[in-house]
Parts: sequence; C-alpha cells; structure tokens
Amino acid sequence: MKVLASEARRVAFGGPFRPWIAGLAVALLMGAAPDGGWSVTGSARAQSLARPDGPVIVTVSGRISRTNGEGVAEFDRAMLEAMPAATIETVTPWTDGVTKFEGPLASDLMKRVGATGSRVKAIAANDYSVEIPVSDFAAYRVILAMKMNGEILRTRNKGPLWVIYPWSERPELRTQVVYGRSIWQIKELMVEE
Repeated sequence: MKVLASEARRVAFGGPFRPWIAGLAVALLMGAAPDGGWSVTGSARAQSLARPDGPVIVTVSGRISRTNGEGVAEFDRAMLEAMPAATIETVTPWTDGVTKFEGPLASDLMKRVGATGSRVKAIAANDYSVEIPVSDFAAYRVILAMKMNGEILRTRNKGPLWVIYPWSERPELRTQVVYGRSIWQIKELMVEE
C-alpha cells in the first residue's frame, strides 16, 4: 500500500481527531485552576470548598474565586491541618531563643481559595490589621503558624494563627516593616487588589 506524504502528515498531526484534540486542549487550559482543581468559566460558578465542620478559625474574603459561603472561604482547624504543613525554626522578637513554628504555607491557602489580589489585609481578633504583599508568601515561604514548639497556638499565646517569616534563614527580613507584618490572633484575611 502506498501512502502519500500529505496523508502521512495529516495522520501524524491528529488526523480526523485534530479539531477535537485542539478543543480539548483549549478547554483544559481555560478550566484548570491554579491549585490543580477545576473551575468552570463563563457564567457558571467556580468550584466551591467544603464547609467547615468545627468552629471557624479564619475567614478569607475579597478577591477569591473558591468559596464555601456567601463570598467567603471559611476554614476550621481540621481543614487547615489537612493542608501540607511547613516548619520554620527561627528567632523572633517575641519569643526566647530559636522557636519551632508549624502550619500551612500562606501561599497554599491563597491557591486553595483562588486568590487574585496583590496584597492581603490580615485582621486580628482585636481588629488590629496589617497589609501583607501576596508576593511575600511565595518569596519567603511565610507560614500561618498553628503550633509553636509542638503546642497548638491558642488565643492566649498568639493563636489560633500567627504569620511567621523565616527571619533566621533570611536576615534581610529582620526589619520593623516585616516584623510589623507578623500579625497574630488572625481571624480574617481579606485579599485586595
């Protein structure tokens, strides 16, 4: 059987399935969410998060695409503990010696909620707030500490969440500006433009 060169090229590049393959590729590119989940574009709702079973520890609001409430994403302790944990061992102005902190990466939480802003307004239980550039989260592997030296952070010891930077590993972060971003007793994270 003799195969023409033009026919060989047509088969090699997808043959009769080429339009279907191209359409599938576009759909995958348009529907893939940054955290590996799926979202539906257009007028349909984005994928939602599971609702918390226990008391809400932190609420994320603002420029987010994945929610489990009216425009918000609420997380209880179990939901945060189910995320990959990171550890930072560092010296801080508020603790004695090297302290071990554990909790999810702030960047992972931002991915989980589909955050699209450039800064986060972190609000504490007493309504004190600070703005943190979202770029800090990935650049410095900032964590939302839930444990300190193996003990769960409670409100009386700066919990339930405390923003921790790797100050011992990154001396350039030992500034008043960055220390000021290390808010504790976080109750809300508002993603802003």
